[in-house]
Amino acid sequence: MEHLIDIKNVSKIYNPGENEVRALDNVSLQVDEGEYVSIVGQSGSGKSTLMNILGCLDIPSSGRYILNGTGIGSMPDDALSEIRNKTIGFIFQGFNLVSNLSALENVELPLLYRRMGREERQAIALDALHRVGLSERVDHLPSQMSGGQQQRVAIARAIAARPPIILADEPTGNLDSRSGETVMEILRELHAEGKTVILITHDNAIADSVDRTIRILDGRIVEDRTRELAG
Repeated sequence: MEHLIDIKNVSKIYNPGENEVRALDNVSLQVDEGEYVSIVGQSGSGKSTLMNILGCLDIPSSGRYILNGTGIGSMPDDALSEIRNKTIGFIFQGFNLVSNLSALENVELPLLYRRMGREERQAIALDALHRVGLSERVDHLPSQMSGGQQQRVAIARAIAARPPIILADEPTGNLDSRSGETVMEILRELHAEGKTVILITHDNAIADSVDRTIRILDGRIVEDRTRELAG
């Protein structure tokens, strides 16, 4: 069976030579459609580098990456950009909202890149904001919203284009516990709807709350565990 994500013997080396840093060291990993996976590790473990490669934000120094049947390794930047826009919804710890755009305009951004018409674009963005409970905040700027609300705008932006993969990098890292739980509940709902959700975290409790936990240390996968379902 073809995997949605298939990386084989992937390494990422910075400063090749005498002072090289091997951020990823011969990593192999497969993720199938509809999985809910956490990648956990402390700062410097390599999890952010792995996220960048999974999200087509960076390419490996060696090894192969096949995403949904397409080899990623030697693609030009514009092709990678198109794959990111159509296939992956990103949620970042720092929200990454445009400060002078409203919630609605922020959510519309990935749809603009698809050259979608204004009415269709707005309808999809409004629906996404409704799904995360922000129908009353569509005209607010990021500075007029709490951290939890800003992260929900970021989630709405990630899901608006209906990508099959949601890649969430420390999505609760800048939030209080209540807002963090709201974000986690939205991610659980997205998974229940069939999305493939990959969660990058340093929080063991969050990592262990999902179906499959992958632990990374010093650029290598040291554990890949699937939670047993009660039955």
